[in-house]
Amino acid sequence: MYVVAFNGSARPEGNTSCFIETTFGPLRDDGIECEQVSLAGKVVRGCTACLGCREEGDGRCSFDDDIINDCIDKMEEADAVIIGSPVYFSDITAETKALIDRAGYAIRGGENFMSRKVGAGIAVARRAGAVHALESINQFFFINDMILPGSTYWNVGIARNVGDCRKDTEGIKTMTRLGENIAWLLKKPLDTESSRLTGAFSVIL
Repeated sequence: MYVVAFNGSARPEGNTSCFIETTFGPLRDDGIECEQVSLAGKVVRGCTACLGCREEGDGRCSFDDDIINDCIDKMEEADAVIIGSPVYFSDITAETKALIDRAGYAIRGGENFMSRKVGAGIAVARRAGAVHALESINQFFFINDMILPGSTYWNVGIARNVGDCRKDTEGIKTMTRLGENIAWLLKKPLDTESSRLTGAFSVIL
């Protein structure tokens, strides 16, 4: 099994990365492969609404000059997708939004291989806006027919300076439980017809 997390922070080893790695802990303990992909320093542009991805219908963005199609490939390979972002003006970063817009539109223009995969968002704030940012991420998962696990609190961390994540004991607890719940979902029996999780809906209904 394989879980990929996309880090939309401009700090590749900042607090968002810290909370993602905390979520990875229980997953790795269960022998699940985890990879964090940082968007920091990468060329990531927004969707131009060219509709090229819909014309091709192959689930890829028609612009192949940046990291987005590589991210889409990793989403297709993964059993679970995590997207983490710090809060910029009460929402996700521009890079995270570009990933969601372009990947989401291209994937939905194909066969939507994201259907019934596990998705989880993580938002990191200095003080406020985290729930709104988390909702922006979650909407990407919801519209792609994905399964979202909960935790002991909303998946938000409170931190500002690099390393402050370790001071947020509740946030660490939340991310740890999130990782445990993702691992639990991934270990559910597979439906042989759809090759996706069965019984997952009973978790959230």
